[in-house]
Parts: sequence; structure tokens; C-alpha cells
Amino acid sequence: MAVTKTTAAIALLAASTLALSSCASSKRDDSSKKSGSGASNSNATLNFGAAGAPATFDPYYASDGETFRVSRQIFEGLVGFKPGTAEVAPRLATSWKPSADGKTWTFKLKTGVKFTDGTPFNADAVCKNFKRMDSQNKAGQTASEYWLTNMGAYNGAAGDLYQGCTAKDASTVVIKIARATSKFPALLGLPAFSMQSPTAMDKYKANDIKAQGQGFVYPAYANAHPVGTGPMKFQKYDKTNKTVTLVRNDNYAGDDKATVKKIVFSIIPDETARKQALASGQIDGYDLPNPVDWPSLKKDDNLEIRPAFNILYLGLNAKVDPDLKDIRVRQALYYAINRDQLVKSQLPAGASVATQFMPNTVAGYNKSLKPYKYDPAKAKSLLKAAGKSNLKITLWYPTEVTRPYMPAPDKIFNAIKSDWAAVGVKVTPKPMPWAGGYVTGTQNGNAAAYLMGWTGDYNTPDNFLGSFFSDPKGQMTVGAYPWGSAFHKALANDDSIVDESQRAAAYEKLNKQIMEDYLPGLPISSSPPAIVFSKKVTGVTPSPLTDEHLWTAKVSK
Repeated sequence: MAVTKTTAAIALLAASTLALSSCASSKRDDSSKKSGSGASNSNATLNFGAAGAPATFDPYYASDGETFRVSRQIFEGLVGFKPGTAEVAPRLATSWKPSADGKTWTFKLKTGVKFTDGTPFNADAVCKNFKRMDSQNKAGQTASEYWLTNMGAYNGAAGDLYQGCTAKDASTVVIKIARATSKFPALLGLPAFSMQSPTAMDKYKANDIKAQGQGFVYPAYANAHPVGTGPMKFQKYDKTNKTVTLVRNDNYAGDDKATVKKIVFSIIPDETARKQALASGQIDGYDLPNPVDWPSLKKDDNLEIRPAFNILYLGLNAKVDPDLKDIRVRQALYYAINRDQLVKSQLPAGASVATQFMPNTVAGYNKSLKPYKYDPAKAKSLLKAAGKSNLKITLWYPTEVTRPYMPAPDKIFNAIKSDWAAVGVKVTPKPMPWAGGYVTGTQNGNAAAYLMGWTGDYNTPDNFLGSFFSDPKGQMTVGAYPWGSAFHKALANDDSIVDESQRAAAYEKLNKQIMEDYLPGLPISSSPPAIVFSKKVTGVTPSPLTDEHLWTAKVSK
């Protein structure tokens, strides 16, 4: 990428990949020598077990991992991430350069690239994509979570980070933003910001999204006509047989062309059933195997363990439960949880107790912070001082799901419930299907207390803290506290610091304030998730961002 010395700090991950660049290395190279029984088959089909159906095939409106897994095979962004790391790398843009103030970014684009419907990819297509993303109706503004979280607003309204796109020539595009930010250009590597065919989006009315109950009615484009520039292209979604089929894009302009002819995602919600399907040969791989199965899977040399780049936390919302407004109550709930035991008993090897709302590989992590100790006596004392010795609380937890940071939500819930009961807190459980209201309910600020987590999209403090706390009305509703406005101002100010070392120092200070003065929620742990393939599959590099390129799989004959 084209980066000058004076603007290197703005360019984000070029210098801040930290340990993630190397810690994602796996047994893949060694296992490729051991696994497989012959030459790879270029006409092979990779059958991958998915935990659920994609919510949509338009990644712009998505927030779920199953949609993103499919999208990453079909679409490309202006930037991407070097396989196995969180390091920003060229994709549809070959280079980029920020202005001295970090507000104007010039991208040089690949030439000779076409979307799979034949539409040319060029600067005009880039600007049409950004115009589409910024111009959303009310339903679209609710559905496009990643735009709102990262850009802040729509249609040029106050708080909109995006300020415009200009096609300087066919292969040069200029994007303007309202302020310098550590997340630019890394956020452009997220599936939600992928480049999509302007022709297909116009033809199938990509922005014609409507709200319906707790969800949305997606337009034809999102249901069956996604078109990108990637190594694979969408073929069909068979709801009856619960499969999504992608086929190789033979005209792909990238260097890492698909080594398989098809990728089929077989939707198998039950994790045990996915394990059985792998053993029987029905599928060739699946994500997030249960940690209790890791030893047996390791014996077959087909288990890849990603580095821990996530946070499991217990969200608290004082707007829903006014008892939580007293920091002594929040502290008591934290001291009451035996997190050391929880990590040892419920999480995989390599998991650790969290001290703050980001992993220790992110710039701005405060090394001086120590974990809140397990101290039931102190918890009882704090509750008594707050006049809440008989505290009652409703705790949400998800069902029908396995998450990288939360392999068994019900077991984690029961461990916390037991710990809280030991200090006199009466817990009312509220289990809810992950895709059946849990995600939307917690994001909309409906839960008093809930289990949730985050796997980093890219390696910046804002991607963690901003994702948790940027919305004053959602999730943990920090706007309900007297310090909420100052906190939000600090989030924006720290993210806008151009100098990398100064920005890291500011975030270290903010992390200390969050844990010692604010405590809006309770960070629990970080866990290394795994992905597993059969012995005949090699060539897929595990990613700390879950950004696996399945099209590079080599399936032995």
C-alpha cells in the first residue's frame, strides 16, 4: 500500500497486527504432508457443515456469522486481510493513501475486474456501492448494523462518518470521511462493505427492504441474486434440502483462484449432528467443534485452533433494570462470579479470564489492570451497602447456538446462576433462540442482563469498545448513566487520534476508567475457537477473524 511516513499511523493495521500476524500459524503446513490420500481434485466439491442458514445473501444487511461465511467466498472488498492474520491487505484496491489529516483516502483499483454478471468493476461501481450503502430507508437503517456501528449515520446526517465518493478516473477513487479514525481503511475489509454489482442491485431492488415484526422482508437481490467479484459465485439456496451451493468463478481476476468446483453449505444446527456428519463423510468440515471433542479430533490431525481474538461478556442494562444503576450492584455481580472455575470447566484450553473489554493483542489493552477476584463475601457486602441484599435479576442466554467465545451457553448460564445464588441473588432465566429474537432483543436494549460476545472484525480498540458502547440506546445503554455522554465523547476522541502510540495510551486510560469507574458490563473471558476438516482436506488457513478462504481447499481424490 502507498503510505508515507507521516501518515503511517493512520493506515491502521500495517503496523498494528501485533501477535495476530504470527499466532494464527497452525499445523496446516505439517498436516498437509500427512493428511489426504492423493492429489487434489480440481473438480471436487467441498461440503461444509453450517450451524444455521444465512439470514440473507446481501452482506450489507447481515450481522450473523453464517451469512458472512458464505459472503466471504462470493464478494470482495477494497481491502481484505492477509490469510491467517488480522493484517490489512490489498484486494480490489491495489494501494491506498490517506491525506495528512486522515480525512481523504485515495484508492488505486485493480483493472480488468468484472462482477460475475459481466458488469465492470471500476471507480464508478465503487461510488455506486457507497451511495447505495449510505442511502437507506428506515428499515434499512435498522438492518445495516455494520454501517451504523462504523459510520454512525446515513444520508449525510449529523454523525455520518462517510462524506462522499468521487471517481477520479476509472481506476482511482477518492473517499472522504468526517474525521480521522483508526478503523479506516480496515473496516472496508468487512463482508458488509463488500463491493456488489450495481447492475444486479438495481435490477433486483437491493434497497427495497421492509420491516416485519422483529425481522425484515428482504428484496429479491438479498434472497437469491447476490453478485460479487469473488472466486465463487452463488448458484442456489435449497431450503427444502437445507443447502447453499456456490460454484467456481472461472473468470476470477485474483491470484488465489478456486481449487474446488463447488462449495456446498449443509445446514446442520446441532453440533453433535455436525460431528457425526463429518465422521460419516457427509460433510468435509465444520466450525466451532465442542471443546470436549478436541482431543479426539486432534488425533486425526484435522483440527485447526484459531488464536483467541474475542471477548465473552455479561451485558447489563440499567434502563431495563434500575437496580443496576448503582455501581456497587454491578461490582457485586462481578465479584460473585468464579471466573477462574468457569474458564477451567466450561471453556477450551487456552481460554483466559478477561480484565477488560478487548483481547490482549489489541493496541490500547491496559496491562496494569488485574481481574476482579472471586470474592463472595465482598459481593454480599456491596449488595448490603446498596440495599439490595435480596436482588432479583433476569438473565438472558441464547439457545440453539455455539459461538466462538461461548461454546455451551446453557452451561455458562448455569455456572453464573449458581454463583449469584450463593450471594443471595435470585436469577430468573430467560432462554431464547439465537436467531429467534435473542440477538435483536439484546441489541435493541431489551435485556436487563445477558450473555453475549464479540469476535474482532479487525485489530483496533474501536472495533471492540465502539461495537459495545457506541449506541447510547442499545445493548448496555450507557446513555442511562450520568457519565454516559462523557464516555461517548471519549470513544470518538480516542479513535480520532492520528498518532498510533498516543491513541494506544488514550485507550489504556479509557480501559482503566471503564473497569474501575464505569463498569457498564462484565467482561468474562477470551477463548481460542477451532475449525475442523476431514483428513482429505488441506489448504484452508484458520483465521482469527473467522475469515477462512474455503475456496483454497484442496480435496484429495
